[in-house]
Formats: sequence, structure tokens, C-alpha cells
Amino acid sequence: MDSMNQGSMMNEASGGSLPPGMTEEEALELQLELSKVEDEIQTLRHVLTAKERHAGDLKRRLGISPLAEFKNNISKGWQDVQSSNAYMRTSQTLGDLNHRVTSSNFYLTASATLEDISRSDAYKKTQETLSQASQMTSAAFSTMGSALRNRFGEMSNNYNMRHSLSMPAMRNSSTFKTFEDKLFVP
Repeated sequence: MDSMNQGSMMNEASGGSLPPGMTEEEALELQLELSKVEDEIQTLRHVLTAKERHAGDLKRRLGISPLAEFKNNISKGWQDVQSSNAYMRTSQTLGDLNHRVTSSNFYLTASATLEDISRSDAYKKTQETLSQASQMTSAAFSTMGSALRNRFGEMSNNYNMRHSLSMPAMRNSSTFKTFEDKLFVP
């Protein structure tokens, strides 16, 4: 390189002045080294891109989909988490806590009390009564739904619904009154 080109390189690299305590020769050497390193970085980027492309092609040919790869990465990550010291310590601490709670007098007393309650006659009778009430309510709603369907079916056969709802005769009919009484029972 000629001295004119070297000088302009120095001015560009240093912003017009040299850092304190650095000679022009040292700055020039550093500038040349920086240029080589940047060229190497660019070359490595090209090589990496080509390698990534090649790896993608190989995965495609092997039938490895991005989703399968993602699942595999998550699975491996979870295994790594489970084998980590923090996870193992936390798991051990929670296990110890669980053991202390389940072996405590309060837990054992409460558990025994709940077990006694579930075996008691009062509990069994209450459970049976609620089950019967549920069945009866379900049957009542089913019967009411059938009755409503039948009544509306009869009404639609006898009247044009759109026209008849506005007619006073419809509102005063025994079917409408029965329906109204069932809906608005106090």
C-alpha cells in the first residue's frame, strides 16, 4: 500500500486522530488485523449458512420435520431441567413437605374424620336423597319439555304462529293460559 492510502485508512479508522500513546504504524497494523478478522468473520458466516442449508436438506431427506425437531428439543430440554440440581432440590423439598403434611396429626385427624363422615348413615342418606332429587328434577324437566313441544306442535298445526301470537284469541286460548300458568307459578 502506498503512504497516501495508508493515511486515509488511518483517518477513517481513528475518526481523524490516533488514540493517545499510539503511533501511526501501530494503528496501521491494528487496522490491517481488523480488516483480516472481519474478512474471516464474513467467510465463517458464508460457511455456516452453507452448513445450515446442507443440514436442512439432510433432515428433509431423512423425513425429520420441523415439528418433530421442535418436540425433540422440548423433550430434551425437559430432561435437562429434570436432571438439574435446582429441580432435584426443589423436588426433594416438596417431597419432604408433602411427607410432613401427610404425617401430621392434623392431616391424619382430618382424613379420618372425612372417612368417618363418608361412612356415616346421615351422609349416605343425604347422598341418596340428593341423587333422587336430581333424578326427579331431570324427569320433570324432560316431561315439561315434551309437553311444551306437543303443545307448540298442536298450536302450529292449528294456527300460523306469526299471525296467531298477535291475535287476542291466541292469548285467551286454554293452551296459552296453561302455558302461562306453568311459567309464572308464584
